Amino acid sequence: MNRRQLIGCTLAAAAFMAAPGAALADVNRIDVYITGDSNIINFWNNIIKPAYEAAHPDYTLNVVSARNAIAPIVERTMAALGTDTDPQVDIFDENDPNLPSGAIEKGLWVDFTQAGLENYGMINPVTLETNYGLPYRGTQVVLAYDTTKLDPEDAPTTWAELVAWMEANPGQFTYNRPDTGGSGGNFVRRAIHEANGRDPSLFRIDNYVEGESDELLAKGFEILKEIAPYTYGPGSYTADNMQSIQMLAQGVITMAPVWSDMALDAVNKGVLPETIAFTQLTDLAFAGGFADMTVPTNAGNLEATMKLADIVLSEEVQAKVVTEIGAFPAISWEHLPEELASKYANLQPASIPTFPGGPWVSAISDGWFRNVAPHVSR
Repeated sequence: MNRRQLIGCTLAAAAFMAAPGAALADVNRIDVYITGDSNIINFWNNIIKPAYEAAHPDYTLNVVSARNAIAPIVERTMAALGTDTDPQVDIFDENDPNLPSGAIEKGLWVDFTQAGLENYGMINPVTLETNYGLPYRGTQVVLAYDTTKLDPEDAPTTWAELVAWMEANPGQFTYNRPDTGGSGGNFVRRAIHEANGRDPSLFRIDNYVEGESDELLAKGFEILKEIAPYTYGPGSYTADNMQSIQMLAQGVITMAPVWSDMALDAVNKGVLPETIAFTQLTDLAFAGGFADMTVPTNAGNLEATMKLADIVLSEEVQAKVVTEIGAFPAISWEHLPEELASKYANLQPASIPTFPGGPWVSAISDGWFRNVAPHVSR
């Protein structure tokens, strides 16, 4: 018996049902909370749910959209820890196990290195950041370019080569404002990394110091000011991630930084032509990250939920992570169909640098508008 021992057995269940508006949790239901957009909800409902229910017909997947309301649900799960209360949450599709503070130390999250998952060994090591989060889909900023204008053999693979190409092809490159989309935002961050020895460890969530840290950012802004005359316009920047993709599709520009998942999805749907190819910088890649599933140790159907986690990591589902939502798979590409792996060979990440949020976000946006694009209205 599970689901918190059948909600405290019959007596407790009867008392619970007597409460106005109360409802007993289905003991064979797996509650999945989704923080992503509709494409992620559809992926769980249309791909993962039928795969899981076919393999485990005794259970039903209940996919719930949480979006920006995830924090109180996690707090509710934390409050139920160590009690007989069923949090009615079995798995979060994207959640930071470091939150709430002290959650890991108090034993709220499953340690996946100790969980005995059959498919855990297939995970690409570069996607792993914590034992308490299970990566299953990822994205990273890459350079998308038009092969009718740029031979793949000549596509830049270092920052220096990219700048040289921009100077030789003025007006054929752009990126979006850093405050309206991560593709342009992470292009700006890559310039900041470049100006500071390509050392992402200099930037942490807890080490922003006004003034001192702004000097590090200013070095990156100087690089961006130097290349501004060679961008489309010159000095024009797209409004968001999608507008950069649209300009590529229309042939207005030759190259732009894009989110890998958005670009792959655009190619799969015909928004971007098949002549669009992708490259990644090899001296230091653009930033990105993976969505981590977390499973509370007090999940009502813990054993069945771990079987769900294994299915999400299966070769079949991971291949559809690429083909259906255009994301990176969490497992190594060698475990996917050869045709799929070779098609997206240039997108296979050897590393995925990160850049912290917090006070760095506003400092970067404010500094970019002030130093790089003072002519652009916010």
